[in-house]
Amino acid sequence: MTGPSEVASWPARGLAALAIAPALRWLVATESVPYGQPRRSGCDTCGTPIGPVGPIRTLSPRARCANCGARVGAPPLTVEFLLLLAVAVLVVAGRPLPESIAFTWWVGCAVPLFFVDVAVHRLPDRLTFAAAGGTLALLGVAALVTGDPSAWWRAVLAGLGAGLSFGVSTLLLGQRGFGLGDAKLALSSVALLGWLGWPAVVLGLLLAFTGSALCALVLLATRRIGWRGHLPFGPFLILGTLGALALIRG
Repeated sequence: MTGPSEVASWPARGLAALAIAPALRWLVATESVPYGQPRRSGCDTCGTPIGPVGPIRTLSPRARCANCGARVGAPPLTVEFLLLLAVAVLVVAGRPLPESIAFTWWVGCAVPLFFVDVAVHRLPDRLTFAAAGGTLALLGVAALVTGDPSAWWRAVLAGLGAGLSFGVSTLLLGQRGFGLGDAKLALSSVALLGWLGWPAVVLGLLLAFTGSALCALVLLATRRIGWRGHLPFGPFLILGTLGALALIRG
């Protein structure tokens, strides 16, 4: 259960999350380009450089270019909202500090991945590999601190198993299967679920698949996509991971 000290830490953690929001907005803006194109370095309208810091280069929650006012990156306040939601999940989950550090690293990578995948249906390698490498390394440290290496091996097995399964679906089904980016994201997302236990793996994936299916049905019913349309799976895998973390307490 969430204790009084954890509830009291919500404002501090929320402020810390908001402090890194401009950097995550910068990642979303620079990485939200179609596959094969160079990273975005400036406003598409006027060319003003975009960046996480500086009086002119700052990416504010307004999501507007400081020079011409054109939209840049994720919609207004959405990055901040998802960050605060993730902070709430981490506080409610009440995991020990070594685990929370690993989960926090994953959140820092997962938030920009969420918005990039929504925008251009792409999960950049530099973010998925950073999520996988950092998360598994930090979970390894947590295993050393807690003296429970079995949880780390379970996390590795779950992440690799999910990544391999998603990758095989890409090879066999092409565009009808998961993307390779989804397979790379699964290396970290499902590894986190594996650390929590096999029931968490089942719950997280069930939430992800259910959310994706329901969203697809709504979009089909409203004719926003056709039967051959493609719905990115990365955001649902991220939300499913957060959902499982919130429901399976420490």
